[in-house]
Amino acid sequence: MLAFWKLIFLGLFTLTLIYWLLLAYCRSLQRERLENRWDAMTGKDGAGKDLGPRDSFVKEGMARYEKSLRRKLLWLVYVVPVCVMTALIVVMNMQW
Repeated sequence: MLAFWKLIFLGLFTLTLIYWLLLAYCRSLQRERLENRWDAMTGKDGAGKDLGPRDSFVKEGMARYEKSLRRKLLWLVYVVPVCVMTALIVVMNMQW
């Protein structure tokens, strides 16, 4: 039984590590997209739209990203492996 709890602890620790790494990576990609969009819309010479300061544009975009579906789908890092392991345990222990 101790080995089972070690497996659960190690698995959840690993999933948490993967989740945080993916979260940081996805946030950096979104920030990069917002910065590129601001650059493209304002133009390099400043002749484009006036979107305000770049920092506020990126900050507002990141606030919208935090509430988006894409951000919430990262929780599947926990859900899918736990469901697969649970299904495997149930199937392996079934009495035929």
